[in-house]
Amino acid sequence: MTRTIIESATKTTIIGFDQPFTVIGERINPTGRKILNEELENDDFSRVERDALAQVAAGAGVLDINSGAVFSGKMAEDPRYADNNFVEPDLMRKLVETVQAVTDCPLCIDSSVPGALEAGLAAAKGRPLLNSVTGEEERLELVLPLVAKYNVPVVAISNDDTGISEDPEVRFAVAKKIVERAADFGIPAHDIVVDPLVMPVGAMGSAGLQVFALNRRLRDELGVNTTCGASNISFGLPNRHGINNAFLPMAMATGMTSAIMNPVALPVGPKKLAAKKAEVEAAGIVIPADMDDEAFCKVFGLGSTLPRAGKEMEAIRAANFLTDNDEGGAEWIKFNKSPEDAAAGGRGGRRRRRG
Repeated sequence: MTRTIIESATKTTIIGFDQPFTVIGERINPTGRKILNEELENDDFSRVERDALAQVAAGAGVLDINSGAVFSGKMAEDPRYADNNFVEPDLMRKLVETVQAVTDCPLCIDSSVPGALEAGLAAAKGRPLLNSVTGEEERLELVLPLVAKYNVPVVAISNDDTGISEDPEVRFAVAKKIVERAADFGIPAHDIVVDPLVMPVGAMGSAGLQVFALNRRLRDELGVNTTCGASNISFGLPNRHGINNAFLPMAMATGMTSAIMNPVALPVGPKKLAAKKAEVEAAGIVIPADMDDEAFCKVFGLGSTLPRAGKEMEAIRAANFLTDNDEGGAEWIKFNKSPEDAAAGGRGGRRRRRG
């Protein structure tokens, strides 16, 4: 059975068909996150620490570390900062060291810059996952030697010099090419985690069916583990969580063994909280003076003021149970225990029946 081993200094995560689905937390990524990008430019890594801990608490088995920042302020003072080959290696090292200082969760080193990949590999303890190689000739020649040198597994994205094909046959052929080229470097198939590329179902109605078919072929014909950017499937659609919650268990059933995604339901912010309180008060409902914000959120169905596992994690854990990758449903039961139940368990566990 194919097993991809990812390790930190003290912890191992196994991606495999006979293993619980692996969630690779995507939050440590400055792309599209303006505040995080600005903080990193100012050497403030406090949000990175919080994001790392929140994702692990929500169920991430691997943390993706992406160094793709744009330092506009420094760029204006020093033109070298316009070059990602200058910015990313040092930033990647700092990100890896920061995350390793607060958690022992295995890492995924993620960059398009070869120098940043090597800086991350050099700083990472254990055996991280490398993200990523494609079927492009230049990328194969740059990344596969790094994979072999550090003896790490790698994400293989199914596009090549012709771009991203909408034809699943082409995407499968690219994946097969990468597996074969990796073998030339002594890299075994169990260390290749293929990303078959998930297209938005809103733009391509067959996107889900394509991925499910590709998953089966990648599992049955190439014997490789798989991953994807899970939220791509719902891009541009309303109620994205609903689409994601259906997609993930279906993908798992057809052979998908991991996903790069956000495992955390973001907390309710002060603006949303204030707006809801104003709405409640306008309706003539008196909010008790001793009701704190967390209790208010619970009563009025807002969620939580604290980071917690997202709805997608519920779907994944249920699917793990249904595919017999959660022995006895232990993780499902643990996941669904309320704080009150957990506290009761800590005071002596289940109550005995009288009589």
